[in-house]
Amino acid sequence: MAKATLAHKAHLSKDKKLAKLVDHITPRAIKKHTNICLRLCASIMSQQLSTKVAEIIYKRFLQLYNGTEPTPEQILDTPFEKLRSIGLSNAKVSYVQNVARFVLEHKLDDKQLYKMSNEEIIETLTQIKGVGQWTVEMLLMFTLGREDVFAVDDLGIQQGMCALYKIDASNKKAMKEKMLKISTKWSPYRTHACLYLWDHKDTVKKK
Repeated sequence: MAKATLAHKAHLSKDKKLAKLVDHITPRAIKKHTNICLRLCASIMSQQLSTKVAEIIYKRFLQLYNGTEPTPEQILDTPFEKLRSIGLSNAKVSYVQNVARFVLEHKLDDKQLYKMSNEEIIETLTQIKGVGQWTVEMLLMFTLGREDVFAVDDLGIQQGMCALYKIDASNKKAMKEKMLKISTKWSPYRTHACLYLWDHKDTVKKK
């Protein structure tokens, strides 16, 4: 087992409640990916869709470019109605175009984004209309492979933590404050903690 895995398991296991999940769940690995602009577009396309439908939409999207990953320039050059034809709403087409336009105007590339801190990336990308903090947090976790991200607004994380730590969910503000307080002790491995919570929620659902 890699030293990094041992490190995050040992650290998170200091939390007695979370330790129960760490001992019984093997979450997916955190990986780094290229073409961050495209990944952000894919994240926007998948919003409010099931995983299966999102995969179909994204496959149709790539088919517009003969199965290859398009550049921001190619996305902007694609007619609005052609993007609509793959099953995207008017709003999602606009948001995808907004991402491509922003990346070109600000000359953002993978190398530049990988050099930025989590806070800098959130501040930069949430300037784009259609891109919220949750979307950027998912990008940080699953595209840039950042290990210390906590998605307090994610419904799955909220449900998982409320069940595990007996948090009252009726007062959203108080709930989030408690979640953030608990999550501070997970740093610098909060992304891993989120993965355990997601997998735990999915396991409970199947039972």
